[in-house]
Amino acid sequence: MTDKIAEFRALHVSGDPLILVNIWDAGSARAVAAAGAKAIATGSFGVAGAQGRADGEDFPIEDVFENLARILSVTDLPVTIDMESGYGADAATVGVSVGRARAAGAAGINMEDRLPGASDLLPVGEAVARYRAAADTGLFVNARCDAFRGQDAAKDGEALVAATLERARAYADAGAGGLFVPFLADAKSIGAICEGSPLPVNILRGKGAPTHKELAKLGVARISHGHQPWAAAMAWLTGQAAQVLWGDEPDY
Repeated sequence: MTDKIAEFRALHVSGDPLILVNIWDAGSARAVAAAGAKAIATGSFGVAGAQGRADGEDFPIEDVFENLARILSVTDLPVTIDMESGYGADAATVGVSVGRARAAGAAGINMEDRLPGASDLLPVGEAVARYRAAADTGLFVNARCDAFRGQDAAKDGEALVAATLERARAYADAGAGGLFVPFLADAKSIGAICEGSPLPVNILRGKGAPTHKELAKLGVARISHGHQPWAAAMAWLTGQAAQVLWGDEPDY
């Protein structure tokens, strides 16, 4: 397992980003692996949605590990799972939950610095304690920083970059392996974070965001696609079902 963790860690290279098409189950993992992926990553929104559940740790932790086991059964690639806020009310419980992920065969996790359903970020000290507990398991911890969530990067970019880098340094000291900054499409802010972060930077590729090549030039080390592959698959299925149900021939 240590080899998978090291293999996954080595894929994070500034300027030559690891591209992750986030999956939600064993079938989608197999499809993405067949396309030539270097690693497999779940996205919590799609994982929960595929089971009719809501995002925000509504998907029970036992189901998280059952899903992980099924994914690992169909691929030899490193697998990182989205553990949302760490599935723990406190740092000690987070450590236990993430330890179970390592024991189950994960190479890494994503973990947020706010609690399920909360808008405000955790105080830095509390977030650091939770990240340290997760990192102490030996897994690659991709520390998500939600400083840009719901904010205007064009207006407050400098302050938000400074806040993000402050947390990046604290999370790095806690043992995190990467910094995930979602909800950010502003190239100037992305470049500044990549330049100042002690951790390899992960950006969520969404509408309006720079292209993969542009993100690479900015110094990004990892590009995620989040819930979008799942949403696109469900939109396609709905469209095909509507065609069939209303008497038209499907496209498949």
